[in-house]
Amino acid sequence: MSNPSDDDTFSPTGHGFEFGLDSFGEHATDEKGRRETDAGAVRRIVDDAVLAESVGIDIFSMGEHYRSEHMDSAGHVILAVIAGRTERIRLGTSVTVLSTQDPVRLYAEFATLNAASSGRAQLVLGRASSVESFPLFGFDLADYETLFEEKLDLFTRLLRDQPVTWSGTSRAPLRDQFVYPAIAPDAIPTWIGVGGSPQSVVRAARYGLPLMLAIIGGHPSRFVPYVELYERALGQFGHPRLPIGMHSLGMIADTDEEAQAVHWPTYESVMRIRGGERGFPPPTRERYEMDVTEGALFVGSPETVAVKIAAAARDLHLSRFDLKYDATDAPVVAQRRSIELLGREVIPRVRELLAGRPISSAEARA
Repeated sequence: MSNPSDDDTFSPTGHGFEFGLDSFGEHATDEKGRRETDAGAVRRIVDDAVLAESVGIDIFSMGEHYRSEHMDSAGHVILAVIAGRTERIRLGTSVTVLSTQDPVRLYAEFATLNAASSGRAQLVLGRASSVESFPLFGFDLADYETLFEEKLDLFTRLLRDQPVTWSGTSRAPLRDQFVYPAIAPDAIPTWIGVGGSPQSVVRAARYGLPLMLAIIGGHPSRFVPYVELYERALGQFGHPRLPIGMHSLGMIADTDEEAQAVHWPTYESVMRIRGGERGFPPPTRERYEMDVTEGALFVGSPETVAVKIAAAARDLHLSRFDLKYDATDAPVVAQRRSIELLGREVIPRVRELLAGRPISSAEARA
């Protein structure tokens, strides 16, 4: 929850631009096509984060899901293990489903992670697109908006101004309460994740929190109105300019053809299941290739992906880009290669591109 001044610290010029790697804890496969065990997936994720630090990636983040194909239900524990094996990489969440969390417990967990990692903890808070946690923890989906609003209010108070006095409908009240470990105000960067709701964009601005755009379909430029709304609302609420980030799916390989050949089967399988659950049509290869060339899938060679990231950074005033790199049943070797190429080739190339002339969306699609 940083509040940088209006300078080039987080403007899309390459300088100060951050790159993250996001995991949803999905199982990978070995060289014989055998799927990892649940425990094996957790251990491999830790190794992925260590690799990410070694190749120069800035942030490693865990999601939060409660499904058989995701081993990220206790992401803060995985992040704590990673903290013990790394020194520099920042450790966060690609989404924390705040609506079904206790803000006091969440504060204690991440204040502790922040202490153990020497100040490397951060968060992205969201309302949840996957809602399995609501029945699991005894919450009513009818309270979707109220739960998030009240818990965000309490959590930001815990981060900014203890002792806290608070009351609401979602948990017991607090009166002059300190929660430990103590941290300096705003010491844990905290973003609001938004998937397409203008109300969520305005909420992020109202609380003075950076904005993380979850863009997993369509062309990224369709989110330009949300960026404009956010920047306008920040001014109206009296806040300084704040960072904007983007989270998208992808895979990087040595060639465009190799990247698609590995990524498409895993993407098709997952999207077919999600579509069946949510009433979406099944994915097609034609639509997939359109999203790769013109949409929000960052799949391809280092040059292809770098050009596309740079274009999105210009269009959306980004200061951060997070790649959701893991995909159910994708080969471990391909995912590790993707991490290596992101750190060693894509990141330097994006910085180079952003330091030069602006890259238009049309150029990125060419």
